[in-house]
Amino acid sequence: MKVIVGLAGIVTLAPRVLGHATWQQLWVNVNLTIQYGGVCARLPNNNNPITDVTSNDIRCNANQGFASSKCSVAAGGTVTIEMHQHNTRGCTEEAIGGAHYGPVLVYLSKVADASTADGSTPFFKIFQDTWARASSTSQGSDDYWGTKDLNKACGKMDVLIPANLAPGDYLLRAEAIALHSASSSGGAQFYMTCYQITVTGGGSSNPSGVSFPGAYKASDPGILFNMYQVLSTPYVAPGPAVIPGGTEAVAGKAGSSVTASGGASQPTATQIAVSSSFVTSARPATTTSPGTGGCTPAKQWDQCGGNGFTGCGCVAGSTCKKLNDFYSQCQ
Repeated sequence: MKVIVGLAGIVTLAPRVLGHATWQQLWVNVNLTIQYGGVCARLPNNNNPITDVTSNDIRCNANQGFASSKCSVAAGGTVTIEMHQHNTRGCTEEAIGGAHYGPVLVYLSKVADASTADGSTPFFKIFQDTWARASSTSQGSDDYWGTKDLNKACGKMDVLIPANLAPGDYLLRAEAIALHSASSSGGAQFYMTCYQITVTGGGSSNPSGVSFPGAYKASDPGILFNMYQVLSTPYVAPGPAVIPGGTEAVAGKAGSSVTASGGASQPTATQIAVSSSFVTSARPATTTSPGTGGCTPAKQWDQCGGNGFTGCGCVAGSTCKKLNDFYSQCQ
């Protein structure tokens, strides 16, 4: 059965945040297909990202409070987390749009009662889908990313709950990090939702974890990051390594994954220098109507300029704002 824990009661997402997204549904492998609604998701107030890694909101987002219930998940089973831009499960638009490329990470935190836990207990990482090189000459934005995999799968991503995990209540923290404007401090965008779950069966494993805030620094190389260049070294996601028995998906290869062995975590933070040799091709604001001159203007929150960009400016009512030399966005 598949139990679908979906969206119920989420606030209407304002048009001004198109391209942003929220984790909304949780699917659980069981014997039937039942849709309960958003009973175990602490739904965010809106689809705006968190950008301050020192804020308590980095735990479970700025949300509507505790969910109404908990979702039962068997150790060794698979949950499917699901993200969309709006309160709809349709596939007519990207799950997270506006070239918001970056990793998808999933954490668990063992708690006494998931229905009242505040997220201050340590989190350990059980899953990640991060980055893979597309070619020897491709720049980072053209490479494979977890959020690109998410978009190809209509916002869904499968996550294995480790089979040896101790039973009990947990917060499951699903996170996507958008790196399109991360070349300056505070530019990375964090989208997360915490689900209240109860793990059944399993073993006795109680992995150590990290605290939010504290697990991430604004200067971490997986957060302060320039994707608009050929990456000379592999991208390393922020936070700890995936625990032994967790899953590391292979970006760009649907269904491919490796079992984590608990390798090295995020390296020591170093300042990332952004090359000044690139020339921006950011376009000025435009009020051109769609289709004029054979070019469709970018929607609000989509890309409208930057090094190598060849599209149009913005739709009427939006302004093309330069975020860095490589990315400008309609706002």
